[in-house]
Amino acid sequence: MRLIKLVVPRTRCDEAVSVLEGENVDFVLTRDASADGETALLEFPLPTQAVEFVLGELREAGFDDGQYTVIASAETAKTTHFEELEDRFVAGVEEDDAVATEEIRAKALDMHRNALTYYSMTVFSAIVAAAGLLLDSPAVVVGAMVIAPQVGSAMTASVGMALDDRRMTWLGLKSQALGLGLAVVAALAFGYALKTGGFVTAVLDVSTVNQISKRISPGLLSLSVAVCAGGAGAFGLATALPVSLVGVMIAAALIPAAAAVGIGVAWGLPSVAIGALLLLVVNAVTVNLAGFLVLWYLGYRPDGWVDGDGGRSARQYVSLVGALLVLLATFALAGGLVAEQVAYNNDVNEGVAAVIEGPEYRRLEITGVRTEISSVAYFGQRPTVSVTVARPAGESYPRLADALDRAIEERTGRPVVVDVRFTDRLRSE
Repeated sequence: MRLIKLVVPRTRCDEAVSVLEGENVDFVLTRDASADGETALLEFPLPTQAVEFVLGELREAGFDDGQYTVIASAETAKTTHFEELEDRFVAGVEEDDAVATEEIRAKALDMHRNALTYYSMTVFSAIVAAAGLLLDSPAVVVGAMVIAPQVGSAMTASVGMALDDRRMTWLGLKSQALGLGLAVVAALAFGYALKTGGFVTAVLDVSTVNQISKRISPGLLSLSVAVCAGGAGAFGLATALPVSLVGVMIAAALIPAAAAVGIGVAWGLPSVAIGALLLLVVNAVTVNLAGFLVLWYLGYRPDGWVDGDGGRSARQYVSLVGALLVLLATFALAGGLVAEQVAYNNDVNEGVAAVIEGPEYRRLEITGVRTEISSVAYFGQRPTVSVTVARPAGESYPRLADALDRAIEERTGRPVVVDVRFTDRLRSE
C-alpha cells in the first residue's frame, strides 16, 4: 500500500476533498501547509493498484501533482473505507497491478546504481562470466548473472523512453553502452592474462568449449531470451511484482555474450568475437525495445500525452522519437545479420539432414550441429560446421565429412569446413 501526500491550493481544498470523498478515500487535511498559508496538505492511504487512478481523477479535476507529491510505502492502514478500496482495486472489477507513473520513474531510478558500484560490479561479473565460460561451468556463469547490475540501466532507459524523460533515457543507454564495453575489455584482459600466463593453453580452440559455442552463432532462440527478459523486467517494474529475479534474466542475455567477445579477441578467433558481439548488440537493443513496448502497452505515456479515439497523439516528442530511431536502426543492422545467420543455419541443418537420411548413413543419429557465424568469410576464413553423430560401435564412416561438405556448400553456396565427431552407441537387441 501507499501513503500519498499532496499539496493543493488552500482556496481549492473543497474541490480536492470532493474528489476523494467521491471515491471513498479517507484523508487528513492540513490547511496551513506553508508559511504563507496559501496551500494545504492532503494525506491519504491507498492500495498500490489505486494510486494511478486516484491521482488521475485529481488531475482531471485540475490539480497539478507536479509541484509537491510524495508517494511513500506504508505497512498497513486502518481507516473507514480502506477495505472497500482493497475490495475494489485489489480483488474487484477494477483490479489492476499497475503502479503510478511517478512511482515507476522512482523505482527505475532507485535500481540504477552510482557509477563506481555499477561499473565495478560489471567488471566483476564479466570476469566471473569469462572464468565460467572457459571452465565450461554453467554454475559459475549463473553466478556472474546474479551479481551483474544491468537490470537497473536497462529499465531506466525503457522507462525514460516510455515517459519521454530525456535524462533517464540518456542515463540508461549511456550506462549500458559503457558498462558492456567495459565488460568486454575486462574479459579480454582476463583472458589474455590467462593465455600469456600459461594458465590456459594458447592453442585451445575456445570455440569448442560448450558454454562458449552456445553464444557465437546468434539465432531466434537466443533472441527470444532478450525479448522475454526486457518484457518481464518492464512488467515487474510496472506492477507490484518484484524485479530482482528478472535482473538475472537480463544479465543472462548480456554478460556471457560480452565475456565471449573478450575471450574471442584474446584468442584471436574472429568467429567467436564476431558471433558473440552480434549476439550482444542484438540482445542489448532487444531488451530495451521489449521493455519500452511492454510499458507502452500497459498505458505509460509521457506527461501531456493525449490519445484520442483514433489513437492519435496530440504532440510529438523529439527525445522519444530520437531514442527509438537509434535503437531501431541498430536493431535493423544487427538484426539483418542475425536473420542472414538464421537462414544460413537452416540451410546447413537441411544439408546435414539430407546426408544422414541417405541409405549409406541410415544407422547414424544426429546428436548436435553447431555452425560458426558466416560473417567470418569477410576475414578470409571459412566457417566451420561441427556435426556430432552417434554410430554403432565399431563402424567407420570415412567419407561422411566430405559428403556433408558437398551437401552444405550446395545449399548455402559458400565454402565451409566440416568437422565430424563420432560417439559410439550400443543398443540392446
